[in-house]
Amino acid sequence: MKGKILRALREAGQEYVSGSALCEKLGVSRQAVWKNIAALKEMGYEFAAGSNKGYRLISAPDRLYGPEIESHLPEDGICQRVECLDRVDSTNSYAKRLAEQGEPEGTLVVAERQTAGRGRRGRHWESPEGVNVFMTLILRPELHPSRISGMTLLAALAIAKAIQEMVSVDVAIKWPNDVIVAGKKVCGILTEMSSEENFVHYGVVGMGINVNQAGFPEELQGKATSLFLETGEKLDRCALAARTVTLFGAYYRQYEREGNLSAIVPEYNRFLANRDREVRVYYGMVEDAAEEDVRTGIARGIDREGALLVEMDGREERIVSGEVSVRGKDGYV
Repeated sequence: MKGKILRALREAGQEYVSGSALCEKLGVSRQAVWKNIAALKEMGYEFAAGSNKGYRLISAPDRLYGPEIESHLPEDGICQRVECLDRVDSTNSYAKRLAEQGEPEGTLVVAERQTAGRGRRGRHWESPEGVNVFMTLILRPELHPSRISGMTLLAALAIAKAIQEMVSVDVAIKWPNDVIVAGKKVCGILTEMSSEENFVHYGVVGMGINVNQAGFPEELQGKATSLFLETGEKLDRCALAARTVTLFGAYYRQYEREGNLSAIVPEYNRFLANRDREVRVYYGMVEDAAEEDVRTGIARGIDREGALLVEMDGREERIVSGEVSVRGKDGYV
């Protein structure tokens, strides 16, 4: 109910909403509204209130809070429940445990801190407390298991677009799923699933966004950044999380219907770092040799399957995620 109250007050903007209007909208008693408003005040929310006026939302605390995120979500969107945790091993691990117990699609797990955050290929993900967004969305896609990797590209696009809408920074995507600001990584995405040969039991899409972090360990300073470091402004983390999930949900439903990424290819390619520029493709170590197989080409964009098209020696090669690493000519991007 708290999320519905906050949504109603946000929709009203600077106008007051009467207690009777909230009761009618939510189908509850005036006492229930009063109790929930009182509980929100205890959490740090500020309201303007007066007799014969009702309530107006003035400010919200800087914390990840389920009803707060829900208040920014459309009522008909993919996300219908948000569970917020102060601390967790990783939001992906927690979400997978919920999914194994039958949690429905659309549940979002959010945490202020992860103690064992993971990136691609098991890499550690730095997870300081109270400044970033760590979240995982539970999905039960009607897709073949081979299509699940495409959801990672959808998540990258949703995050890049949400950031672009909310702050004035140049955002790019380093294929397939690293979101880049000022040439440094600002977000990581990890998609996992439980499946059989031709059926997906569930999938989870984990997203870690560096939002209000003020600094990084020395070994990461040249590789990672945050939206705060690039703009000097603190961002509303709940609003960013909600907008990201809303955008992802729309892309995801379209992907389920069409079975490929055709609908998002033009938009994704507009965000693609190094499009129409030279890149290096790292294929791994050469067998029986002490050197890595590296080839250069011109990145042309992704295709409907999410593969990166790279022009090499006059013809386009399809580069498939997970098999290789692609970097810019002179470095990471």
